[in-house]
Amino acid sequence: MIRPVGSDELHPLYVYDPIEHEKLSHEAENLPSVVISSQAAGNAVMLGGGYFSPLKGFMNVADAMGAAEKMILTDGSFFPVPVMCLLENADAIQGADRIALRDPNVEGNPVIAVMDVENIETVSDEQMETMTQKVYRTTDPEHPGVAAFNSQGRIAVSGPIQVLNFSYFITEFPDTFRTAVEIRNEIKERGWSKVVAFQTRNPMHLAHEELCHMAMERTGADGLVIHMLLGKLKPGDIPAPVRDAAIRKMVELYFPPNSVMVTGYGFDMLYAGPREAVLHAYFRQNMGATHFIVGRDHAGVGDYYGAFDAQTIFDEEVPPGALDIEIFKADHTAWSKKLNKVVMMREAPDHTKEDFILLSGTKVREMLGRGEAPPKEFSRPEVAKILIDYYQSLND
Repeated sequence: MIRPVGSDELHPLYVYDPIEHEKLSHEAENLPSVVISSQAAGNAVMLGGGYFSPLKGFMNVADAMGAAEKMILTDGSFFPVPVMCLLENADAIQGADRIALRDPNVEGNPVIAVMDVENIETVSDEQMETMTQKVYRTTDPEHPGVAAFNSQGRIAVSGPIQVLNFSYFITEFPDTFRTAVEIRNEIKERGWSKVVAFQTRNPMHLAHEELCHMAMERTGADGLVIHMLLGKLKPGDIPAPVRDAAIRKMVELYFPPNSVMVTGYGFDMLYAGPREAVLHAYFRQNMGATHFIVGRDHAGVGDYYGAFDAQTIFDEEVPPGALDIEIFKADHTAWSKKLNKVVMMREAPDHTKEDFILLSGTKVREMLGRGEAPPKEFSRPEVAKILIDYYQSLND
């Protein structure tokens, strides 16, 4: 089985021992505490589940700058983005060696993790701008990832953490949320050796489904892990429960039995395009995938990134040997009227745009909102039905 990044074993930061967990939970209630940002809470969930292994906690400014500028931390290890706990105000924890981090996304703000404080630093405007530019390739405040990153505050609290819970993900998505530890264990139980991972924040149309079939066939994979983002998205994106239902219906009807795991992870979308693609590959290796599909404008938003920037970054910027997972580089897939099947557009050089069935997201949403199913060459009717029900509920 593929080894985790930078280690022979995963290092999840969740406290699994029940006695230790109870003791830590009791201690946490009496510690100085602070409510952290949603992005920091997502980082804690990922650290807890082993996805960010072997990180031990939140980065200090030097490590965050190293991750942003070169994807290399001060100890020489590889990590593609800053993992920070940024606060607007640290008065409540000044002088404390050990603090409780409280969850902003759950009522009552329960403690999500306990931190041993190593540094409380102020991030300069220049450092913030550098990190933003390097990670997002823009400082445009209209970019949703840039806006979220820069709205957290300028005080960086860093140090190792022990995680006590997985926020709302385990209660709201009990059938879907899985840690890297759990996915790795299930891959082992299924006896899969080659595993393709597919990232999604949207329901899967026919082209996505066929792309997964292509990737499995061409890599000789035993299994596919459809791994959906369950955290915060931008306005207008389809809610996770609807996506989940649509994807499960597609898998049930159009994939062989026991060939697909439908899972999800708790993290807020960065919309960081190429850099987020590298992060996605990083934690897919940690969960046990040997191959990862990176398509056109992976994890992008608007027109901030070139169509294939999220693929070329692996060849041009990721340090050699940093990752063992293999990237399956995909082009846009669509139904060919000439060939009567879904193809990768680059593999049909004799086609013009008119030879494909291409529908914009806006057009599809309008059709679904009117109760119309998109053409069968675009979406499975059973999947379309779930989406139509959702869009029509918005109009009720």
